[in-house]
Amino acid sequence: MATAIEDLARLFVRIPTAQKLSLSTAGALKTLSRRSPMRLADLTASEQVTQPAMTQIVSRLERDGMVERHKDPDDGRAVLVHITDVGIKVIASRQSDRLDQLTRLFERLTEDERTSITSALPALMRVIELGSDS
Repeated sequence: MATAIEDLARLFVRIPTAQKLSLSTAGALKTLSRRSPMRLADLTASEQVTQPAMTQIVSRLERDGMVERHKDPDDGRAVLVHITDVGIKVIASRQSDRLDQLTRLFERLTEDERTSITSALPALMRVIELGSDS
């Protein structure tokens, strides 16, 4: 199972998208699309990169208009990173590009194979949910 999931993940991240982002940058933006705003330190921990690396990622995303940084009203020393409408559109565009590619791949499967995958989705979503909680 681990091999299949790893190979599927590799296939998924290699699907070309119009919006070219590094894996770390895309991951940070996707996380912000779900949990914005976030403290920079929390985003760093979530994405498992170093603080300097996340600072560079956020700086590039900010330069490109996909995120904004604001002082945390509860702690003036901390920074909150907010996804912008541009960032939300980039995430949506990347998902749409990947959906188009995956649809073409799924059309090549048998009906039984598609049914099997569809049946497994609730359990896979639960695994993702459990992994996100930790």
